[in-house]
Parts: sequence; structure tokens; C-alpha cells
Amino acid sequence: MDIFKKLLTFVMDILETIIFVGSIFIVIYLFILSPHQVKGASMEPTFESGDYILTSKITYKFRSPEKDDVIVFKSLKNPEIDFIKRVIAIQGQKVKIINSNVLVDDHTLQELYISAPTTLFEGGFIQNGIEVTVPEGYLFVMGDNRPRSSDSRDFGFIPMKGVIGKVFFRYFPPQKIGVIKNE
Repeated sequence: MDIFKKLLTFVMDILETIIFVGSIFIVIYLFILSPHQVKGASMEPTFESGDYILTSKITYKFRSPEKDDVIVFKSLKNPEIDFIKRVIAIQGQKVKIINSNVLVDDHTLQELYISAPTTLFEGGFIQNGIEVTVPEGYLFVMGDNRPRSSDSRDFGFIPMKGVIGKVFFRYFPPQKIGVIKNE
């Protein structure tokens, strides 16, 4: 019987540890950060399809999004799908695209992170030379691979309430592990 009690105590200790660690993991996952996998080519060359990233869910509880933040947000058409894009303009800023040049508040952006010139979608939200102002509570976002990205040029502003968080770390592939910084 003594061996049975020791075995039972040992098993209970293991279960307590598993439950404790699991609870911590659930709290972190639900409230602090979440993993995402990049799917598609819209953020190349910054992120490639198959990269794994961590998204901070609490960053925007302490500060507002800033230009060049890379964010994850819910698709406007299908909330089951998460998009990853770069913040180009925040509320109150004016955006205009003229002949592949992106202007925010009449200043041409120097976008060293993009892989190709900025194109526009026929019938899309923004048209060549037409200025739009980002409304309160919204963001204007674009992918770094402009020809292969469905973004605010196509579907318009994204609501802050749909933002999951700020991308802050890439953990796969191993040769690219590191903190993600604004350009």
C-alpha cells in the first residue's frame, strides 16, 4: 500500500504541474500573444509564406498603432482568416497614390521594404491621384509585395477593432529568428 500511495502522490504532482503550465499557456495565448503562420506572398520579402511569427495582443492596449508597424487583423470579408500587413497611415492621415508613389500627408514614403512598385486595382478602393483620409478608429494597410497583396488599396480602411496585434518576433525558419522592428 505504501508504494501505491507514493505512486498516486507522484501522479497527482505531475497532473498539478500539467494543469498549472496549461493554465499559464492558455492565459498567455488568449490575452498576451499568439502564434501565426504567414500564408501567401503578400509580405515578401519581409516575410515568406511558411514563416512563423508571434503577435503581441497587448501592445495596442498601451499605445496606438504607428506607421510601419506590421500587424495581424481579421479579414473584413471572412473573420476566420487573418491577414498580415504593414500600417501605412493611421487615423487622420491623408493617403494618395500617384504613379506608384505612396504619399501620406503629402510626403512621399521611402519604402525600402517593398519588393515591387505600388500598383492599383481597377475598381479598387483607392484610385490614382485621389486622396483619402483615414477615419477615426481605422488604419490604411498594405502588403510589402504590392502586386501580390490584397490590402487597403483594394478593400479600404481596416477597423482597429479587427486588429489582433502587432507582429514582434519571427521564430521560424531558424536562420531568420529574431525581433521584428519598424523600418
